[in-house]
Amino acid sequence: MKHKTFFWFVLPSSLAMLLFIFVPIVSVLVQSVYVDHEQVIKEVENCGPFGCTTTTAVDQEATQALQQASPLGRFAGLDTYLDRSHLALDEVGAAWNSSNGMAEFYAKVVNLPFYKAMSFTLAYTFIVTPLVIVFGFIIAVAVNSATRKIRGPLIFFSLLPMMVTPLVGSLIIFWMVDARGVIGAALQYLAGDPDLSVKASTPLTWVMLMVYGVWHSAPFAFIVYYAGLQTVNSDTLESAMIDGASRWEQIRYVIIPHLLPLTTFIALMQLMDNFRVFEPIVSFSASAHATSLSWAIYNDLGGETRQLSSAAATSVLTILGIAILLTPVLVRTWRDFSRK
Repeated sequence: MKHKTFFWFVLPSSLAMLLFIFVPIVSVLVQSVYVDHEQVIKEVENCGPFGCTTTTAVDQEATQALQQASPLGRFAGLDTYLDRSHLALDEVGAAWNSSNGMAEFYAKVVNLPFYKAMSFTLAYTFIVTPLVIVFGFIIAVAVNSATRKIRGPLIFFSLLPMMVTPLVGSLIIFWMVDARGVIGAALQYLAGDPDLSVKASTPLTWVMLMVYGVWHSAPFAFIVYYAGLQTVNSDTLESAMIDGASRWEQIRYVIIPHLLPLTTFIALMQLMDNFRVFEPIVSFSASAHATSLSWAIYNDLGGETRQLSSAAATSVLTILGIAILLTPVLVRTWRDFSRK
């Protein structure tokens, strides 16, 4: 493609990316280094028949003048990134000096808001992502091996979890794991403990959130793999069968290498989606046991006292985290492309 033609071809997409991706990221980055102005306090003298008293009050005019002079707020630099709600370097250093071992140090650090959210986010991402890939592949191979008469209904039912709105789907599972729900009652029966509650246990809450993540995202991997299976060279499979390859050997040496580029694509999509896990935590009301970086941003923006700079700083750290996660996959993809 000629340079001029290529320029006009990519211009609309480039403008859209600049307007809807780059500009918002820059604005969030700028907001993260500013904090709200402190309210101007003034002393007010009230005199009455029994004498005068001095009280303090907010000087609304002076405070408003400050906000008008600097709408972004007061410049704070990296203070927001280093406070207790984010990287908390002082608290981490104190925990390191006062801990007798790594277990104690980890227990102290994960009590800090940012590291608590980061620990669940990373655990969710690195557990759910490979499980989604594995289950999606297994379902795709199973459906592709079924007879044509039942293949259509199987595809429909396999895609149902992805069709359900994430908030609704997580609410469904939330009530199923309740003590009065099917899963909750079954767990109480199997454990022999009528007081067992998934919602009251941090480990069980994490497990159920991850189960929901796999249940909701596996259909995406399934449909991608199923489409890829339709492009597998039938002559190659027939040759493998003639040479005596078993079903597992056909999958291992023919199908898996053929679907490897799709695995990279699914991994990229799932890493991004799982790193911003949010809906299950809200639907499960699980913030007491599990918080994510996206939930921390939502929490800072909610309520009457919105902490815009704190939410912006968490957003920037989240973007950096996603970039770090995606870098190895992107580098491998680029190397494979360069070899070709």
